[in-house]
This record gives sequence, structure tokens and C-alpha cells, in this order.
Amino acid sequence: QAQLVESGGGLVQAGGSLRLSCAASGRIMYVMHWFRQAPGKVREFVSAIRSGGSTYYADSVKGRFTISRDNAKNTAFLQMNSLKPEDTANYYCAAGRMLSMSGIPSDYDYWGQGTQVTVAS
Repeated sequence: QAQLVESGGGLVQAGGSLRLSCAASGRIMYVMHWFRQAPGKVREFVSAIRSGGSTYYADSVKGRFTISRDNAKNTAFLQMNSLKPEDTANYYCAAGRMLSMSGIPSDYDYWGQGTQVTVAS
């Protein structure tokens, strides 16, 4: 049973950058997704990348965030630049056989535990 472990979160000033990682314990040639959830808000799709490299972004992060993956290392990344206070949330990665922006748990085979990103104004 594969597991996903996120890392790279932290506290950063507005305008700063962070790079999140999502490491899979096994080989997962699935679509890798990033979601985020702020307190009191619904889970929000952030970005996704297919095993072949096709990428997808929410409009709110387009041009600021870049998703990538290293299939040899079973790891996905989310480079976040020009961070804003509204980007503050717990960021989760999820792996699924199909692309899904729903955030509904049954759409995905694996979920990570999340990593907190806090952007100070």
C-alpha cells in the first residue's frame, strides 16, 4: 500500500516562495494532484499533473505556481511563487488513476496528511 508524504510547508512573507514535495512510498504512475483547505473553507483544487507531464492549474494560482514530478523518485512538487495571504491553507497531495478536480476522497487512491502553508502580510 503506497503512502504519500508532503513536506516543504512553512511560514513565509507575502511575495515569497515555497516548494512543496509529495513523496510516494511506492511507484505511482497516477495523476498527482494538489489541493488546499483553509479553516472554515471547502477543499480547493490547486493543480494536477499527469504521468506524461500535462499540467492543470486553478485560475487563482495560474502564473504563480508550477507543478512538476520526478517519476524516477516517485515525487511530485509544487513550486509556489509570489505567495499571497489568501494562499494560506493546509496543502494536500492526492494520487488517482484519473484527473479529478473534485476533491472528493473516493476519486483518489491515495491522500497525504497535508503540510501547512502560512503567508504573512
